[in-house]
Amino acid sequence: MTDAGFVLPGRIHEEELMDTEAVPQTDLARCLRDLSRVNALSMGYRPTLHWLDRAVAGRDRVTIVDIGCGYGDMLRQVERWAARRGVEVDLLGIDLNPTTIRIASEATPDTSNIRWEVMNLFDMPKDRRPDIVISSLFAHHLGDAELLDFVRWLDRNCRVGWFINDLHRHWISAWGLTLIFAVWPVHRFVRNDGPVSVRRAFVRDDLNRVAEAAGLPSDGLTLRWWFPFRFGFGRQTGGAGPS
Repeated sequence: MTDAGFVLPGRIHEEELMDTEAVPQTDLARCLRDLSRVNALSMGYRPTLHWLDRAVAGRDRVTIVDIGCGYGDMLRQVERWAARRGVEVDLLGIDLNPTTIRIASEATPDTSNIRWEVMNLFDMPKDRRPDIVISSLFAHHLGDAELLDFVRWLDRNCRVGWFINDLHRHWISAWGLTLIFAVWPVHRFVRNDGPVSVRRAFVRDDLNRVAEAAGLPSDGLTLRWWFPFRFGFGRQTGGAGPS
């Protein structure tokens, strides 16, 4: 049940254009492609891959679900990471937007084994319960109570663990993105939504409050700041120690 009284002071809840404005598939594809470029240049994959190194250690095979998969670039990075480490992975990217799923699929090589599916994570059948759920730049789209529900669901349903990779709410990051996107030719959604995303994001105390309200055990819990202006927040539910 949603805890409507749970509030994280300081977060704004201004909607992003990407969440509210319908555009043709080619337009959305350009936006998602530009976001993937920003992710790569800001070293945004590192927190997730670092956490996976520890969560998957000693396991030969895992199922990994990426919620709000967007362009699919994170899962393609995970697939390459798994190949380098000799880990067999079953990878599923899910999103509520059918157009986004088509774009992710079309951006993925035919040789890839990643599957893409339109799905609400909360509707996933129990017999499909994943080992790991990852999310990248998804959590800040949620309201405070929705975020708490999301984390509770993850901790109840992930066999091995879960990891949230998202932005640090800081004025330097918000203004920095505004200045960068003023001169960098990116999609107008990215130009508008980048600084908005930062203001919707989190400080360390926010995530500590989520962990406390969700009743997360300290065993395996991770909350780490990453340069530039990211937080990695997750838990290894399979009993491993913190990374």
